[in-house]
Amino acid sequence: MTLATSQPLEILAEGRAPYHPVDPDGFREWVREHKSRAMVSKLMSEKEAVERFVADGDYVTYECNYLTRGPNLVLNEIMRQGRKNLWIAGKFTYVDVGLLVGAGCVSKVDTGFFLATPAVKKALAEGTLELYEYSNVVMSMRLEAGAQGIPFIPIRSFGGTDGFEYSGAKLIRDPYTGLATVIIPALNPDVAIVHVQQADQFGNARVFGTGISDVPAALASRKVIVSAEEIISTDEIRSNPGATSIPYWCVDAVVEAPFGSYPGTVPGYYASDPAAVMECFAAVLRGDVQAYLDKWIYGVQSHTELLEKNVGVAKLLDMKKRETIKEGFRA
Repeated sequence: MTLATSQPLEILAEGRAPYHPVDPDGFREWVREHKSRAMVSKLMSEKEAVERFVADGDYVTYECNYLTRGPNLVLNEIMRQGRKNLWIAGKFTYVDVGLLVGAGCVSKVDTGFFLATPAVKKALAEGTLELYEYSNVVMSMRLEAGAQGIPFIPIRSFGGTDGFEYSGAKLIRDPYTGLATVIIPALNPDVAIVHVQQADQFGNARVFGTGISDVPAALASRKVIVSAEEIISTDEIRSNPGATSIPYWCVDAVVEAPFGSYPGTVPGYYASDPAAVMECFAAVLRGDVQAYLDKWIYGVQSHTELLEKNVGVAKLLDMKKRETIKEGFRA
């Protein structure tokens, strides 16, 4: 048998975009000092959650996306409160990026899948927005590295793409094989926002069905806001602990949020509102974001008022009726 020998790690190329500071030891220390294991209720309104846990200049990631189990009521509240200079992980979506940029909340975007909407183009032209290019899978893997407490992670994609130059990725010579390998910086956001099907008052949260990086995002972030379609008892959580996706100790705020993903869908609970979805898409793609914000965000004081004033009981009941596949989305 021939023993393998290592080779020097050599940086062959690197992207020229800035990236969120990588500090796994600092993140661990922050978690030790700020994440209590006490079983205390974290129930609060979306208004209080944003006031307490989203600050100007924060790096924000959110799961899943605008159309499917997106934390839309919390994103709406961020815009309603006028947060500024946010750096966001714009992966698997572009509608909410267009809205957040149009609302003046965002100054930096790490892009995954992206469409340059009029609001984004305008902000770029005015110099109020910076874009850094990744991919959906790269952004998800950055969160995975952040959750694992490692400073970077190797991937088998992204090298040789146009986006590489505009990212924080590096191309290295793998010291084990001698082959060229891409590495990407870990990501520990200031805030993660996740909408789930069920949670208890302490933050134990259940995610059913399709997801992206709900768990890594929660474990990798300093502050975590969970919004939930249902608030269930802790006794029910304990009766089936294997159904818990996100543990209570990494959650800072729990928002009870029926229809929290409106106008999108939450699998097992309700279908989307196609007319409202198209209204939003049209506003973002045509550059009419301000009129949309005036109606859906600034014209109401809360998500509850949005549903009562702009949607109505009949449409909400119809959305529930049209969601025909409900098995498997509750424990």
